[in-house]
Amino acid sequence: MLTTIADGVLVHESEFLQSNTVVVQGPTGALLVDPGITTSELTDLAEDLRTLGQPVVAGFSTHPDWDHALWHASLGDAPRYATARGAESLRDLLARPDWRELVAGVLPPENADDIPLDLLGLVTALPTDATKVPWDGPGIRILEHRAHAVGHAALLVEDRGVLVAGDLVSDILMPFLDLDADDPVGDHLAALDLLESVVPLVSVVVPGHGSVGSAKDLRARLALDRRYVETLRDGGEFDDPRIDPAGPHGWLADVHGWQVEQYRSR
Repeated sequence: MLTTIADGVLVHESEFLQSNTVVVQGPTGALLVDPGITTSELTDLAEDLRTLGQPVVAGFSTHPDWDHALWHASLGDAPRYATARGAESLRDLLARPDWRELVAGVLPPENADDIPLDLLGLVTALPTDATKVPWDGPGIRILEHRAHAVGHAALLVEDRGVLVAGDLVSDILMPFLDLDADDPVGDHLAALDLLESVVPLVSVVVPGHGSVGSAKDLRARLALDRRYVETLRDGGEFDDPRIDPAGPHGWLADVHGWQVEQYRSR
């Protein structure tokens, strides 16, 4: 089901970890951001867009994690864009002869048999200095950063006030740092600064996973993410409801513990 969150901007929420697909309507069709997750959800999404008279004319992958680089034949063969660095990361993955096994190893077991991988990661790299998504719809600014994954980008649908945040500022997931980076904490804090710089232009924020929020929610989530990352850096005690073992996603406490251990052992 598609839910309208702003004029010409709709969201579909997957059953898997509240993953959000964003649809931006244009004069000739729709831009699809991070479509997912299962085959049934993707084919339902394609049918919903046909009902709206909005064929898919472009796609965008915010970053090269598997759940943000999916596609299905029912969505058509429109160009699918990613940042140059994000596209390079996906090309490197797909060049490995064992890439299917690698991806299969991180799929959620309850959905693994219904996640289509045949068109995973087949994106077109934008120029390294690209600042706008190349399509004929509303202007969409690319906010590239280095947090969480190489080539990660948030998108600002400028005249609609919608920030598509990728895997930052979630109300259900704490920050996942890219521990392979030279400076994962610095990268993440710089990304939060970048998103904070556009807060005056934002009315609605859509995280990659979690609830759609208001500008007030965005400010609160930025502060919560910043506190988590700074606490990780400084070795303090965490105070974050998202990692509560008694919370709705209690398993995150173990992931959080692993992340702390990995970071502090660097």
